[in-house]
Amino acid sequence: MFGTTGSGKSWLAERLADRTGLRVVELDALFWGRDWQPAPAELFRHRVECETCEDGWIVVGNYGQVRDLVWRPADTLVWLDLPLPVVMGRLLRRTVKRAVTREELWGTGNRETLGNAFLSRNSILLYALKTHHRNRERFAQECEALAAEKRVVRLRSRRDVERFALSPLP
Repeated sequence: MFGTTGSGKSWLAERLADRTGLRVVELDALFWGRDWQPAPAELFRHRVECETCEDGWIVVGNYGQVRDLVWRPADTLVWLDLPLPVVMGRLLRRTVKRAVTREELWGTGNRETLGNAFLSRNSILLYALKTHHRNRERFAQECEALAAEKRVVRLRSRRDVERFALSPLP
């Protein structure tokens, strides 16, 4: 499951996992260490390989450095391709909530802050603004290339996502 930051990947993955019994693998949890330190590429790839070596998972995330490990064995690719205003609204609400509640992310001790969200060059909000269009183009090309061998589901609206979350699964 992939899409721009804030598109609802984790939310949808949890709904599907509840219905299917599949395990959710959050790539962010495998990538980020304490103090927002990224895992070295080899360690990150190793972690992903360990989490996906057996069947029965839903991987959530957009990391290009492990896409081959995730997309190749996947039978279905689900792309949350929502409009930028929807993504930004969701991301803003989520970020403010996490900052106010001081929610710890992925057992790392990492927390989002209002300062980082609004006053930093590393702002997740700025990141989403800068990458939304680029991700859409890149994902479209990659999905087109894989459509002959994989089921590709492109969800373009909130209604599409809700319908998919409730639809009978193959």
